[in-house]
This record gives sequence, C-alpha cells and structure tokens, in this order.
Amino acid sequence: MTSLRNSVLAILLALGSFALAGVAMAQGSPAAPAAAEYRLGSGDVLRINVYQNPDLTLETRVTEAGIISFPLLGNVRVGGLTVTAAEKLIADGLRNGNFVKQPQVTLVVMQIRGNQVSVLGQVNRPGRYPLEVADMRLTDVLAMAGGTSQVGADIVVVTGVREGRPVRLEVDLPALFAPEGGDRNVVLLNGDTVWVARQPTVYIYGEVQRPGPMRIERDMTVMQALATGGGLTQRGTQKGIRVHRKTPEGKVQVIEPALDDRVRDGDVVFVRESLF
Repeated sequence: MTSLRNSVLAILLALGSFALAGVAMAQGSPAAPAAAEYRLGSGDVLRINVYQNPDLTLETRVTEAGIISFPLLGNVRVGGLTVTAAEKLIADGLRNGNFVKQPQVTLVVMQIRGNQVSVLGQVNRPGRYPLEVADMRLTDVLAMAGGTSQVGADIVVVTGVREGRPVRLEVDLPALFAPEGGDRNVVLLNGDTVWVARQPTVYIYGEVQRPGPMRIERDMTVMQALATGGGLTQRGTQKGIRVHRKTPEGKVQVIEPALDDRVRDGDVVFVRESLF
C-alpha cells in the first residue's frame, strides 16, 4: 500500500504544474503567468549562428564573469540575459559596427550549467538539475529527480538565499495538491538545495504477524501500526502492548499506550505473549 501511495505521489509530482493550473482554472482563478525565459549563466554552453554568415558560427562557453568572445565584436556580456536579449545584443553589435546589414542571430543553449539546484536525500535520482526557465517550481524539479522514494518524507525542506538572506522553507507535499495549495509550490532559484528526509519510522516486534520497521503514515495510531504489521498473532494480547520511546534527554521510557494513541518517530512497539 505504501508502494502504491509513493507511485501515485511520483506521478502527481510529474504532472504537478498542469494539475495546479487545472485547479486554478476550474475555480475561476486567473491562470498562472507563462514561464519566464531562461537567463544565461556562467558555464552555459552556447551555439550561435548568423544567417548566411557561416564564418560567424560559434560554439562557446559563458565565462565566470558572464562573458563570451564573439567574432568581430570581441567580449560580449551575456550573463543574466535571456536568450532573446542576447540574440538582440549580438545582432545590434553586428549591425552598428557595419559588419552585417540585417543580421539574423540564433542562439541555442547546448548545455545548461549556470542555474542549477541540488536535490538530495530520499529521491529516486538525487543530483544537480538545471533551472531551464526562470520560474521552475518545486514539483518540476522533484519530477526531474524521479519523485520521492518509498521511504521519502512528506515534508520537503528547501534552503537557499532570498534578497541576500538565507532562507529555510518546509513544504508539505500532499498539501500542494489540495485546493488552494498552489501557493506552497515555491519557485526555486539558482543555488537552492532541496532535501527530502527519511519518513519517520516505527519498529514493531513480539507477537505480530510481520515484525520489523515500517513507515509512519500521517497521524498513525498504535492500532494502525499493528494493523500494518499484519495484526497480532494467536498468542499476542492487546494487554501486553508496550511502547519504548526515547526522551529528548536520550533516555528510554516504557509506556503502556491506548490503541488510539499516536506513534512517534523511533518508537519501538512490543507485543507480549498471552499467558493464557
């Protein structure tokens, strides 16, 4: 059941942008703005063509200073410009320098290296991913990383810098797809890090059908945890249930829980054998 849940979540993440837009349209809300054009950054590999001027064809990499060296023009600062703006800048330079009368410049980004985010933790394909447009959102990047793994937590942490200050945001993934959840789908910026922690775990042993560790679902109770473990064996008794829980000071306390009490991360649930 957990595997099915995570598969559905991965599919939702891959379709996140479209689903959120559909909700907004269905509710009569204005559609989200169109994706902004990608801005060139240092390390990007560009291929530049000038129509009917093959000698001006160039494949180059943007330097750390945001500069490329273009024939006839010398150093041209393209870092931070959109593709359209960079094409216009080069065309204007060729025209104003009387090198080409009516230059038609085409610029293609062959490799994106300038704007990237890191996706780490419990995702299917952790790594660094390019921000291909200026308003790529959390669900877009998670989809590129293959979605969260089976043991990935529902809460995702995004860290980065906004207006010169470090920020840390916690995003509840299931809430993104609830009504009015689109505002939580944060826009990612260059240098951001997305961290998916391991989902909290409870450990069950003793007289249960399937002892061992298991994922804690939201608001899971002792009874639900036992049911996930297949229930008690014929020799098990509800009267013999104990929870071993570590305190903030690192000590372990033994609790006799009610079946509707919630379990916590790291809890060890022990089911005793009936004496009769």
